[in-house]
This record gives sequence, structure tokens and C-alpha cells, in this order.
Amino acid sequence: MIGAVLVGVAGGFVAGMLGVGGGVLFVPGLVTFLSLTQHQAEATSLLAIVPVAIVGTYTQDRYGNVHRADALLLGLLSVAGAAAGVALANALSGAVLRDLFAALMLLVAAQLLRKTLRTSA
Repeated sequence: MIGAVLVGVAGGFVAGMLGVGGGVLFVPGLVTFLSLTQHQAEATSLLAIVPVAIVGTYTQDRYGNVHRADALLLGLLSVAGAAAGVALANALSGAVLRDLFAALMLLVAAQLLRKTLRTSA
């Protein structure tokens, strides 16, 4: 239970502060601290992110940071992407899914590092 609380608070904080999906922390946290399978962690993360997204969006909108037309378009298009992603995820083994998630995290980290090095030079 304490692991779930820590994962939830950390994921929500990072999502709200940096605008990244809480799944970046939720999925590894659920696998590591709650011993969920990769499939279970990803499915749980998808449901858990709904309230985080609502609160984060509402708060950012109050600051005037939400471009509503773009947000609506992204939201509508992501529904089809989410359905396709779930279908593909269920067709893959947990090991392949874990490796793909790790590869995505490495690509994101590499991109952030590249941008950081470019702007600090």
C-alpha cells in the first residue's frame, strides 16, 4: 500500500510539474514496487492517469496555458491511438512490452539530453 501511495504521488507530481505522462513513473513503479506484470502496470497506469490529467489540465487552464483547440484535437485522435496500442500490447509478450517501454524511455532521455546540450552550448 505504501508503495502505491509513493508511486501515485511521485507520478502525479512529475506529470503536473513537467507535463510528462505519469506513466513514465507509474509503469516502472507498479512493476517494481507492487510486482504487477507489464500488462497490468500499463493498464493500471492508463486508468490512473485520468484524474491526474483532469486536475493538471484544469490547473494549467486556470493559468491560461491550455490551447483548447489543440488539446481537443490531440484528445480525440489519441482515442484511436490508445485503442490500437492496447490491441497491440495484448498481442505482445510481457518481456517484449517491457523492452519496448525501456527503449522508449531511452529515446526520450536521449532527446532531452541532446536538447539540453544544444541549448547550453
